[in-house]
Order: sequence, then C-alpha cells, then structure tokens
Amino acid sequence: MDLSVIIVSWNVKEKLKHNLEALYNSEGDFKFEVFVVDNNSEDGSVEMVQENFPNVQIIRNLDNLGFAKANNQAIKLATGDFILLLNPDMQVNQSTLLKSWDWAKQNKQATVTGIKLFNEDGSLVKQVRRFPKLFDQLMIVLKLPHLFPQLLNEYLCNNFDYTQASKVDSIRGAFFLINLENYKKLSGLDKPSLDERYFIWFEEVDFCRQVHKLGGEVWYTPVAECLDYVGQSFKQVKKNKTQKYFSDSMLAYFRKWENPIEAKVLAVAWKAVGLIVR
Repeated sequence: MDLSVIIVSWNVKEKLKHNLEALYNSEGDFKFEVFVVDNNSEDGSVEMVQENFPNVQIIRNLDNLGFAKANNQAIKLATGDFILLLNPDMQVNQSTLLKSWDWAKQNKQATVTGIKLFNEDGSLVKQVRRFPKLFDQLMIVLKLPHLFPQLLNEYLCNNFDYTQASKVDSIRGAFFLINLENYKKLSGLDKPSLDERYFIWFEEVDFCRQVHKLGGEVWYTPVAECLDYVGQSFKQVKKNKTQKYFSDSMLAYFRKWENPIEAKVLAVAWKAVGLIVR
C-alpha cells in the first residue's frame, strides 16, 4: 500500500461524504486505503460511510476520544508507506493525492509535508506557523492581537511565500502527510503516534516539534492543493468549551516543551481572563 488516508470525524456527515467522494475520484497509478475513525457522531455518519463507501475501514468509537487518540487508533492499522491525516471537512481535487504523494517520495528530507490549502471563498489558508513562544501565546490569551494584529506577525509567518516550497516549523494538521520510512530512520519506531495528552489543538505542532528534535524536517509545498472548509465540527461546540480545549492544550504544550515557569505564567493569564469575563 502506497498511502493510508486517516480521517477522524465527528458530526459532519455531508462534508465527510463529499470528502470521500473526492478521494475516490483521485487520479494516478498508486494504491491507497482509507480509514474513518468516528468519534461517536450522532448524525448518521457511520451508516452513511457503510452504505456508500464499502472499501472504507471504519473505527466506531462510543465516546469522543479527541483528535490525537482517534488518529492513533487508525495509525496502528495503517499499511501504507505514507500516512495522510486528513480532516473530514477537506476536499481534494483529482490530482491532490498523486501530486502530494509524488512530491513527498521525491523529497525524502521531508518527514512531514503540508500543501496549499484554500478556503471556500478561494482565499489562501495561511497555515505555516513558527513554534509557539511565551510572548505570542500570552498575546493570544489576552486577546491583544484583536487590537494590534502585528503582535503575531512573527508567529504567524506573515511574510511566508506560499508560492515556494520551504522547510518550516509546523503546518496545519488538516492535511498532514507523514513519510513512515523517514520517521522510522529518525525515531527507530515502526509507526508514529500523536501525543494523547492533547484532546484537540497543538497535537500537530507537538508532532512537528518532535520531528525537529529528532533531526527531521517539516516542509510546505504548493505542488498540490486542497479545499479546507475549516472548523466544521467546532462550529457545533459551545465557545466556552472550545476555549477550554484550547487553553488545556496550550498549557500541556508548554509544560512539555518549555520552561515550567512559562506554563505557570500562561495558566495565571488564562485564569485572570476567565475571572474578567465572568
């Protein structure tokens, strides 16, 4: 198997259907398999997949296990030389899989590859990020970039040229292509895994950070494109709950990768903001 596509889905049946239709309309002489890990959807997603896409391998969870843990379930079963983590609200075009897979094969320095993503209105999804630092994350917690957006220029890589392939710190987990041979050489492990301390958010940043620590590289390439509907599952979650997911993941990241004092500063900032809002 050349490529294993893994989709973690939660209550986005129609977007998932369009995603799978597009995948199976892909062109190219290569073999791929598709896994859908359903995190206890209540909209008939599993039944839709079973009825319309008999070749898809389904993992049906009785609870919402989050992004990292659900992906790891399918990664353990994947047989492809490359693994693509693909959000359910994505839509490839006919050449996306072939072009991205071929680029990753030819550029063996890339342990992780991301491609050009577009919003529904045709605008570019600016996905390349530097690794989080205390200053930029503190600004986000305090919501100061709403008034002074330039505070995040460095973190958001606002000068990044999306027309050129380039080595980067991290890319969006919506289309996240992993070279298993490369990863095994770096880590000594047959299969990668996402850190399950993150329920959602920061898990792809964490994985990219781990790749860099091992001496690997993360690359962005414009050679292939994909439509990204961005955040369809999260639109169904109450804002205070999504903020809790985000804050918990941010703190988990800083506790793992940065000075413990920085995590404490962020924790105090989150608490202060919460008191002000209440």
